[in-house]
Amino acid sequence: MKLLLLLALVGLAQGIQTRVPLRRMKSLRQRLQEQGLLESFLEQHPYNLAAKYFPGVAVEALENYMDDEYFGTISIGTPPQEFTVVFDTGSSNLWVPSVFCSSPACRNHNRFNPGESSTFLSTNDTLFIAYGTGSMTGILGYDTVNVAGINVRNQIFGLAETEPGDFFYYTPFDGILGLAFPSIASSGATPVFDNMMVQNLVDRNLFSVYLSRDSQGGSFVLFGAIDPYYTTRGISWIPLSAETYWQITMESVSLSGSPVACSSGCQAIVDTGTTLLAIPIPAFRTLMRRLGASSSGEISCQAVSNLPDLVFHIHGREFPVPPRAYVLRSNGYCSLGLQGMDTPTEEGELWILGDVFIREYYVVFDRANNKVGLSRL
Repeated sequence: MKLLLLLALVGLAQGIQTRVPLRRMKSLRQRLQEQGLLESFLEQHPYNLAAKYFPGVAVEALENYMDDEYFGTISIGTPPQEFTVVFDTGSSNLWVPSVFCSSPACRNHNRFNPGESSTFLSTNDTLFIAYGTGSMTGILGYDTVNVAGINVRNQIFGLAETEPGDFFYYTPFDGILGLAFPSIASSGATPVFDNMMVQNLVDRNLFSVYLSRDSQGGSFVLFGAIDPYYTTRGISWIPLSAETYWQITMESVSLSGSPVACSSGCQAIVDTGTTLLAIPIPAFRTLMRRLGASSSGEISCQAVSNLPDLVFHIHGREFPVPPRAYVLRSNGYCSLGLQGMDTPTEEGELWILGDVFIREYYVVFDRANNKVGLSRL
């Protein structure tokens, strides 16, 4: 089922602020599971989440979106052509399928037609983004991109001409709108939010994210503002350790007051494009054992009420994630919202704080000061 959202421009007391409502849908994993295709898919498409974050391995691992559930809508061109996208703080490019693409995955999604846009400007530049199980190729072009009623002029974006295999066929989104830094953008393409800042389309050089829990509505990305309704408990500001992804330093991770991982410090990426908590395999195995889960992450639903908080120690503060957040329930079964991943040993220990973490906090991504702000919900 295709998701098409109406986008609303919300003007608060002062300045320019753009709120993009997000809707939570079934993830690709759930869709494949319901159709009895999950097991064969995983056999045919092995992947490693860490590949997304290390240049030279892969720029954007789309299998990462197998668990994604939050999507919004943008439009491109004049008159506007609508696309459902992942607002992804773990990548920097904007790209959508194009009419030049004949891959099955493209035919099953909205495709941009440059011939129907009076404001489209073509280029001779190509775009290549590597995936764990294939690649997407395309061309770069410029056009007006509308995000919640605000027009970003001359935005460079990718028009996909080929897309990898069959897995993308099942995803409920058309493309990706990356919200990380220009330094990791493929082909040097300027990210959408950078153009928003340059064109003075936002009152403040930051954006914030609220992801609702369970089936509740109200999720959004807010460009140019912090909604005070979600910050009544204050904001903890954390400096970035790298201006690539939204990367920060963690001191440790603990259970019941005892360190269980990251004991010598590690890096973490706050990533709206990852649903689960992705963690190094040694830490993953330790947590499986300490929390009483099977090697696949399954756990007794009756045991959930007795599980401790998973506490992240960041910049001298504690950020707990309770079991109701890190245990996922589906069709009467319970499993931990954790996933192990291999990381190159020379890169050190890396954690991906995905939606399981983000749902517990209102997150501010501050480009003006290169900080992440967390406010407990």
